[in-house]
Amino acid sequence: MGNYDPDEFEHVDTEDAAHLVGVPDAFQRLWTPHRLVYVQDSHQPEEHECPFCHAPGMDDERALIVARGTLAYVVLNLFPYNSGHLLVCPYRHVAGYDEATIEEIAEIGSLTQTGMRVLRDVSKCHGFNIGLNQGQVAGAGIAGHLHQHIVPRWGQDSNFFPIIAQTKALPQLLGDVRVALSEAWPN
Repeated sequence: MGNYDPDEFEHVDTEDAAHLVGVPDAFQRLWTPHRLVYVQDSHQPEEHECPFCHAPGMDDERALIVARGTLAYVVLNLFPYNSGHLLVCPYRHVAGYDEATIEEIAEIGSLTQTGMRVLRDVSKCHGFNIGLNQGQVAGAGIAGHLHQHIVPRWGQDSNFFPIIAQTKALPQLLGDVRVALSEAWPN
């Protein structure tokens, strides 16, 4: 890449974008301006507003809870990336992985393994994205309450809807997915 000279761009006409084109690098760019709200929205619920603290006090059907453990539980994501997108949450309101107890982490791991097995059996998925977004800056929608994502994936499950139409095609209703997964969950 050449040296950047700010004076060179001071009087550039925005319609003449040829002056702004840089040397290509190794990265492909996927522009998703509809996701800007996740970066700019600074509102985080207080502990008394936390949906992950409220869900265990509700009935499983209403809260979309799939399974309950001793220290953690499994719930469907209300805004799923794919059908069957699960969240594994400790009951205790704790923000970071490093703040959770060894016992909480062990149960989150065990519930994650079971969730993967159940999803594979019920939905015939081919793989998973599993992860923790730690902190608002890392993309956590609810940064104050630890939650691990289990996103089932299928070959060819990507399409143009989320990018072009800002729409995610989900073939099953959340309630139906919850019933299928909870019925298949081992006791």
